[in-house]
Amino acid sequence: MTTPPSLLRPRDGDALRAEIRRLSTVTGVPVVFGGEVNADTLRLTEFSGLRTNGLRGLSVTRASGLGGRVVDSRRPASVSDYRSALSITHHYDGPVLGEGIRSVVAVPVVVADRSRAVLYAATRGTGPIGDRTADALVQASRRLAAEIGVRDEVDRRLRLLDAAAPPRAADGVLAAELCAVQADLRAIAEAAGDARMRDRLQAVGDRLTRALSGAGAPDAPTLSPREIDVLLQVALGCSNQDAAQRLSLGAETVKSYLRSAMHKLDAHSRHEAVATARRLGVIP
Repeated sequence: MTTPPSLLRPRDGDALRAEIRRLSTVTGVPVVFGGEVNADTLRLTEFSGLRTNGLRGLSVTRASGLGGRVVDSRRPASVSDYRSALSITHHYDGPVLGEGIRSVVAVPVVVADRSRAVLYAATRGTGPIGDRTADALVQASRRLAAEIGVRDEVDRRLRLLDAAAPPRAADGVLAAELCAVQADLRAIAEAAGDARMRDRLQAVGDRLTRALSGAGAPDAPTLSPREIDVLLQVALGCSNQDAAQRLSLGAETVKSYLRSAMHKLDAHSRHEAVATARRLGVIP
């Protein structure tokens, strides 16, 4: 989607995937799919009920095909027989007909007068999609639009706060201050006359340097994007169930990512994992 994601913003694709799953269950329609819109191009990424791979990753340009028409008009549209439909272009006949799709309804997810995603329901037989299914798609698009709108507003306010924050010290001033802190720590260590204390103070200085410079620890483990996603949710105070809902993952999947992250961080609890990840510069 066109709004740059913030560090703590959950993936909009996860919310889209959750709606696709919900629609598949609620409507019972054979094929349900959708995708996000970036730079006026719709990319199909989420599916339920496909038999082929022709539609996976397909890019649909504005005003082309049914999806492009929906992106352009920002209004729902449907065809009861895709093959013979005269109301759309037929740029994507190969993958659509290859999947056996005949009847399709597409609904845009509109936020601030822009199409941000499109939801589809389709059958492999002729005849219009029922009103019940169309209504379910509209309701899903509204839920998704509301969720994306909230995320956009949070990002907007964070940008305003960032813009209002006082400027950081120049690199030279910061470097000089860090050197002074390191010198003070070494002096304290020497005065203590304790090798263990000296080592600990040196480590504290190194951590302070990394924290103020924004650099990660050289020995920080490599966590997968999903492991970082889960740790960020835990850092925000979310339970495993809350994190699963926000990330559109199963609760057991969240537990699995969290266990993996804890193992890599040599942590014995979720809170220790967050603290260690922050100390190593893995998460803010």
